[in-house]
Parts: sequence; C-alpha cells; structure tokens
Amino acid sequence: MTRRLAALSLLTVLLAACGGQPTASYVGNASNSSSSEISPLLEGQLESQSVSSANADIWRKQIIYLVMTDRFSNGNTANDTLGQPNCLDVNNPNKFHGGDFAGLQSKLGYIKDLGATAVWVTPVYKQVGIVGTSCGYHGYWADYTNPSSSAVEPKLGTSSNLTSLIDSLHSSTYNMKFILDMVVNHAGYNASIVASNPSWFHPNCSGDDIVCPLAGLPDFRQEDPAVAIYLTDLSKNWASSYALDSIRMDTVKHAPMSYWQNSWVPGVNVARPNMFLLGEAFLDSTASQLKPYYDAGFDSTFNFPLRSALVRTIGKGGSVDDLAGKVSDYVGTLGLNRALLTVNLLDNHDVGRFINEPGLGVPEVEIRRRYNMGLTTLFTLPGIPQIYYGNELGVYGGNDPDNRKDMPSWAWTDAGRNTAQGGYLGAGTPKATFDLTKRLASVRTNNPALWKGYYAEMWRQNGSGPNVYAFFRGSGINRVIVLVNNGTSASGTINFPITANAGIAQADRDAIKSATFDEQANWCSSGISTVTANGSSLGVNIPGQCVLVYKAR
Repeated sequence: MTRRLAALSLLTVLLAACGGQPTASYVGNASNSSSSEISPLLEGQLESQSVSSANADIWRKQIIYLVMTDRFSNGNTANDTLGQPNCLDVNNPNKFHGGDFAGLQSKLGYIKDLGATAVWVTPVYKQVGIVGTSCGYHGYWADYTNPSSSAVEPKLGTSSNLTSLIDSLHSSTYNMKFILDMVVNHAGYNASIVASNPSWFHPNCSGDDIVCPLAGLPDFRQEDPAVAIYLTDLSKNWASSYALDSIRMDTVKHAPMSYWQNSWVPGVNVARPNMFLLGEAFLDSTASQLKPYYDAGFDSTFNFPLRSALVRTIGKGGSVDDLAGKVSDYVGTLGLNRALLTVNLLDNHDVGRFINEPGLGVPEVEIRRRYNMGLTTLFTLPGIPQIYYGNELGVYGGNDPDNRKDMPSWAWTDAGRNTAQGGYLGAGTPKATFDLTKRLASVRTNNPALWKGYYAEMWRQNGSGPNVYAFFRGSGINRVIVLVNNGTSASGTINFPITANAGIAQADRDAIKSATFDEQANWCSSGISTVTANGSSLGVNIPGQCVLVYKAR
C-alpha cells in the first residue's frame, strides 16, 4: 500500500477524431489502490488527504440522505406543542409542522431500502421563539446561551430520543452513519447570548462574508479568543455527548479560516476522533475556492461548482463542455483523494430543487427526462452523492420555503408511490423515480470503480456535433463507462479512441478494446444504444437525452 503525495497534475491529451474536438483528461486512483490500477504517468501525483486512509475508504462509499427533521415524519404528536409558543402551524411554510426524531427513526427502513447509507439531519439545537411570522423549524436559529448547553429543540424530541435515533442507525439492522448539522457562524435572532454577551458579535454591516451578519443573524466574532473557545467547546460537547459519525458545518465561508484551522477542527477531533468533517462553503465558481477548506482540516466540502454545471448542462440543456470542464476542474484541483470525498448534489434545502430548473413552459415529459438524467449522472461522477429528501420521488419545489415541503404521506409504500400524485411527475412517476434512484444506489455500491476508482475523460463534443460526454471509471478489474447524450437526437456512431487515451491505465486499455459491455443503468428518453469494442477504439451510438452506465467484462 503506497501513499502518493504532492499536487495532482491534470494532463490533457488532444486526440484527432472525426466530428468534433474530443479530449481525454486523466487522474490516478485513490491513495490506497495498488499501482497496477493507475496510469503510470500519474504515479506519485495524488493529493494527500486529511482523513485517514481507512476512514476515507469508508466515507467515499457512502450515499448521503439529507432530512429536514421537522418536514419528514411525525412520530410523536405529544411534542408538537412543546417549546416556543405559536410556532406550530402545518399550513404555514415558515413554522414547525410536527416532524421529529421518533418519526425519522420509524422511517429508517425506507431510507435503507432506497440504498442510502448515511443520514444527515439539519440542526437539532433548541431554537429561538417566533420572529415575525416565522420560527426556526429548520434548525439554523439556535438560542445559544452562556454558559452553553446542549439543549435539544423540544418539538423534535428529547436528548434520549436523539440518542435512540443514533443507536438505531448504528444497529445491525441499518448499519448507517449519522451526520449532525451544526452552526457556529451565527446565533438565532434575539438569542439569549446576544443580550448576555453583546461584545461577542460583529456590528451590522454589508459586503463582507466574514464580519457582516448573514441575513441579519447575530454574527459571532470568532477572532475573539473567548468566542472561539466558547464555540469550539459547544461543538466538542455535542461530539462527546452523542455518537456522531460526522459533522456538517454550516456557513464555513462566513467565519475566519484561522478559526477552523487552529481551533474548531483540532478541538472536535480531540472530542471524537475520526469524525468526518464536512464543510458547507457555498461557492460555485471553481474548485480552487473549495481547496482552502481541505487545507484547513475539513475532510470534505459540498461540490457547488459541479451542482451549478449540472443545472446549466442537464437541467437547462446546455453544452456538455461546461459539465465536463467542471469535473476536470475539481478532480484536477483537489486531487483524486479529495475529489472522491467531495459531496455532490443536485439540490438541498438552500436552493431550488433541480427538477424545477428547466423552467416554466417546459413540457412535463421533458422535465422528467432531464431530471432522471441528472440523477443518473450524479451517481457516477467522482464524489459522494447526496440525496435531498424527496429527490427520490421527483418532488417539485422552487426556492425556500417551496423546497421544504412535508414529505408526502404516500411516499412510504410502493402502492402509494405508484398512484397519480398532484405536484409531482405525473401518474406513476414517483415510483419510477424511486426505483431509478434505488437502482443507481445499488449500481454505485456494487461497482468500486464508481466510489473509489480513477476518472478519465473519453469524449467531450459540442458545437456542430452531438452534445455527448463520456468518461471512464476504473478500480482494479472493475471498469465502468458512462455515456451522456445531452442532445435531443441520437448521437450517430462515434468512435472513442482507446489505445491513444493516455488517461486510461494500460491494463484497462488492453481490457476495454476487446471487452463485452453489460448495461448497469439506463436512463434514455427512447431508442436503443450500442457499444462495441473495435480494437483501438470504442464505437457507440447513444439515443437522445440519455445517460448509460456500462460495466466491461
């Protein structure tokens, strides 16, 4: 087992071929892979990682399911009216609706059946009271106190209920990871600590992500040593009190990098070693914006640059050059070890749902095609896929609060998902989308190439030619090819160079050029695909609006 250090050098080979300007970019295997699995050009070129090799292998195999607890399932109506008054109203999208830990615990079988392996819940800390006509059902308006406490929001349940949920996740029945969302950038509006320690907060201002309040929320001065100690101790207390597998830290770009590197990361690592530290840096331009958070000690960030490219390319029918470029950017900039731990998403609670991205006036059948193409692509790219509750059903929803609707009561059974539902993708399609998501989770889990393998671009064509993107994922003898036709018409026959693609390891090139290809997943609007090994090249014909996943044998 060799640890390969140093920055990855992304190499691009321009290949001459008819009909377009295909490129082949390549990166090596994960750091604990054998050298026989890697292109010899890339030996010693992999980025190091902060997470241990053993823990990294565990986490890159995960499929994360994001739950906003209040909106998922009500398992105990007795706690609905506890806590802050005037904050329960199922008809008000900005108040509590009754979901709780007991409800989530009762639905773990549903999440397990889907194929998810880790559950991320939005913050569970006790929330401030009503603000105007809104309450902190989402968990991001914490009523912090000094001295600090680990008070759980009563409407979600008790600390014992939270422990029971975590124990169930960790049981042999489910064997799933638990990710707790936390916030140390800000307190809730009018939180108790604002009155008791007013000097701990930045004054009102605008134009600076770090020192200016986000949405008017009281903004902690992490540069003050007393504040840094308070906030880090708060997180350490949660990590010591509950069997957390991971912390998802909110709004990391809004606090000083020095705080994360010198206080918070080392502090929580002492409180509970080997936690997976996931930072939310809402930056969607390039991977270079995310790299400093890995360098500061986070194990992962959310891949918002990729998410934006998926929206532009698949959601809105743009050029595959955009998407392929973003993949090459994050794999090349972060290095494969980190890229495999980056969390990829179509949407979450802070953005409109991906299914809404095609826009008004687009026929439902077109929306469905693009949505399912997006799902299929998500599960095949380097990184950890994250599902937001309802993604597996094709739930519609624009920006907040429309993207935070209650999980529908019919979701829990196959019969319910196979019934026509208003506000979703037509008759029967909740089941079709659920089944596709389940299939994709299984394909990813059962093909190591998709969760720990290297990535090599095989084709990127746009302009006058078909809007086609193809890439290779390889790990040992597990070899997977993914074909994306983002155009509305069949691609016609395209020959991908194989022997000349230096991004693919020689052993893999030798295997592919005489392989038979077994279909693993298929989302196509219509038509029949063909994939044929032709010695030095791979001949493909891809139906329009189609994503195909093949395993070579």
